Amino acid sequence: MKKFISTLAIALLFGAATFAQENPNAAKKAERQERMRAEKAAFIVSQLNLSEAEAQKFWPVYNEVQNERMEAQKKVSQAMKAMRENAETGADCTKLINDYIAAKKDVQAITLGAPAKYLKVLSSDKVAKLITCEEKFRHQQIGKLGEGPGKGPKGPRGERPHRDMVK
Repeated sequence: MKKFISTLAIALLFGAATFAQENPNAAKKAERQERMRAEKAAFIVSQLNLSEAEAQKFWPVYNEVQNERMEAQKKVSQAMKAMRENAETGADCTKLINDYIAAKKDVQAITLGAPAKYLKVLSSDKVAKLITCEEKFRHQQIGKLGEGPGKGPKGPRGERPHRDMVK
């Protein structure tokens, strides 16, 4: 009986220690997201050539918009997860679909409203540069996903040729 109790106590201690540790995947994801934000900020700084006064006005507005967008995107992800889970059970998903559509509309509204907020603190040419450089950064990041072993041939500018052009 003593052996059983000591084994149980050890198992509980190891179990508690395991649950007390932070999820390593979550930590890696957070680190990756932070690194991505820093890369994006550096890319924007290099593209926009903001003066110190412009930067002081711009970054709080930009960060606010990014936080709003991130929160809205979380709602989209939650709605998608709920739809996926309920679709597997065969339940009626009408409300979940409507929640998903509303969340997507929120993301779109934030994205479309952002330039107007930026125009309050930057000139129109810098806002246009910002929009294009965000798109450049997004494409750059997508390109990074395609790099690495076994990812296939790339063309002369580092782009993948169209599938009809590959022999």
